[in-house]
Amino acid sequence: MLKERILTAIVAAAALLIVLFVLPPLAAELLIAAFFLAAAWEWSGFLSLKSVAARLAYVAGIGVLILVSGWLLPRWVPREVVFDVVLRIGLAWWFAALVWAFFWPTRIARPVGWICGALVMIPAYIALISLYSLKPAVLLFVLVIVWAADIGAYFTGKRFGRVQLAPNISPGKTWEGVIGGLSAVVVVLVLASVYWLELDIAVVVPFCLAVATLSIVGDLTVSMFKRNAGLKDSGKLFPGHGGVLDRIDSVAAAAPLFTLGIGWMGFV
Repeated sequence: MLKERILTAIVAAAALLIVLFVLPPLAAELLIAAFFLAAAWEWSGFLSLKSVAARLAYVAGIGVLILVSGWLLPRWVPREVVFDVVLRIGLAWWFAALVWAFFWPTRIARPVGWICGALVMIPAYIALISLYSLKPAVLLFVLVIVWAADIGAYFTGKRFGRVQLAPNISPGKTWEGVIGGLSAVVVVLVLASVYWLELDIAVVVPFCLAVATLSIVGDLTVSMFKRNAGLKDSGKLFPGHGGVLDRIDSVAAAAPLFTLGIGWMGFV
C-alpha cells in the first residue's frame, strides 16, 4: 500500500511539474479547470443524485461558475476585484466549516451540499490560477507546504498517534499527527530559507503554519461529506490515494488563505 502511494505520488508530481513549467499558460489553466470539473463529478457523488444526467448537470453548473468567475466577469470588472471577492467568500466558508466540524454529525440537506461543493471548488480554482499567473513557483510553494503537512501528519500519526483529532469525522487522524505535520512545515520553511535568502522566517513561519492548519480543516470537511454519503474515498483515480477530492481537499482550504495573505503582507 505504501509503495503504491509513493509511486502514485511520484507520477502525479512529475505530471504537475510539466503542467506548471512546460505547458503554455492557457493549456495549464484549462487543465486546472478540468481537474476541478473532475472534482465536481466526485462531489456530485455526495449528493444522492440518482442518475448520471443529474451528476453531469451538477458538473456543468460548477463549470459555468468557473467560466463566469475566472473568465467572463474579469472582462467587465477588474480581475483583482472579482478574485478578491471570491477568495474572501472562500475564506469565510472555511472558517464556517471549522465551526461546523465541532457540531458533527449533522444532517446535510441536498441543496446545502450543492452550495458547499461550489464553496469548496470555485475559490480554490481562483486561488490556484491567481498563484499560477503570479508565478508557477509560488503555486508550487503552497502545494509543498500542504504536502509537507499531510506527509508529516501521516507518518507521525502512524507512529505516535494516540489522541484522536475528530473521532466522529475521521477516526484515523490524531493530534500527534497534527503536531508532526506542522513540524514538517517548519522544517521545509527552514530549508527553503537557506536557498531563498530573502525569505523572512519570522513572518513566513507563522503564516504558513496558519495555512497548513486550515488545510486540515479542508481534509476534515471533505471527510464529513464522504462519511455522510457512506464513502471511504471520493474516487479511485489515484491508486493508493483515492480520488481528485481526496488529493485537493487540503489545498482547497489552504490556497485561498495563502493567496489573500501574500497580498495582505505585501509579498506581491
